[in-house]
Amino acid sequence: MKNINKKEIPRFKNEEEETVFWATHDSSEYIDWSQSISISLLKLKPTLKTISLRLPETIIEELKFLANKRDVPYQSLLKMFLAERVEQELHKSYKT
Repeated sequence: MKNINKKEIPRFKNEEEETVFWATHDSSEYIDWSQSISISLLKLKPTLKTISLRLPETIIEELKFLANKRDVPYQSLLKMFLAERVEQELHKSYKT
């Protein structure tokens, strides 16, 4: 059942265009969230790709030191740092 008070969701050329749209628009203007249902995707895992990355030894040692303080593997800490920074950069680019 379509709510006549809601705006129509535009068609997007690609995923990037859709991502920018939803980052700059309030979804509640387009979707009646009171009609939503909750689902659980317990077995869903993110797609991972192995890459080769050359880093100065000093950075690796510093990562290992910081990771040891947090009791996590240094590769996991590096992924967390990268994810945080990517999120910051994406958030910053949507504001401009």
